[in-house]
Amino acid sequence: MQKYFDKLYKKDFHSFIQELESNIKENKKAFIITANPETLMIGVENPAFDAVLKSEDSTIVADGIGVVKAAQMLGMPVDGRVPGVEISQELFRILNENQKGIYLLGAKREVLETLVKKLQVEYPNLRILGYTDGYVQDKDAVFDEIVQLKPDAVLVALGIPAQEILIHKHYDRFEKGIFVGVGGSFDVLSGTKKRAPEIFIKLNLEWLYRIAKEPKRFKRFYDSNVKFIGKIRKMRKK
Repeated sequence: MQKYFDKLYKKDFHSFIQELESNIKENKKAFIITANPETLMIGVENPAFDAVLKSEDSTIVADGIGVVKAAQMLGMPVDGRVPGVEISQELFRILNENQKGIYLLGAKREVLETLVKKLQVEYPNLRILGYTDGYVQDKDAVFDEIVQLKPDAVLVALGIPAQEILIHKHYDRFEKGIFVGVGGSFDVLSGTKKRAPEIFIKLNLEWLYRIAKEPKRFKRFYDSNVKFIGKIRKMRKK
């Protein structure tokens, strides 16, 4: 897990977005992995995802406050969270301002269509080159199509680690583009599901709000975070 923290983006959200905007304007590539403690624990236990996290192609950002705190405990100060939902929102803005193209893959069909309609209204200069729901069988064939379209950004909402493994598999085929695995963000961005109230976001308690809204998440959250804390404590003792 040490390698994950070595790779972790250390600057603040504003700096990250500035770098993202520069990459888009200069037609460069970037592959972003938004990480919370569960993400990193999956990496420890899943060799395929571990390889993606350690790849030179990927940039890991601290989506969860647990990752920020753990980095600080390990003597690697991270200047705040870089939330995945907000990365997507900033991408929409940047792409719209520069009349750039995007492809969306994942989520349920109705959620995706609602998001597309919302984007068409709010970002009229954003070029939506295509979209496919997450229930399509041949996702590699979808990426064959995406390669031909040459988008400036690709958001993949298939859940961790499937979305990152799929992006990594095809990443070398692209000459440009910002690639982000966004998990359940399409639900929030479409308005289908509400994000935590502002006070929860400011206090870094979005995780608590999600558990309160979906209690079935608790066991998974508890198991992954307890294991994560144990790993961090062992790393501190070395």
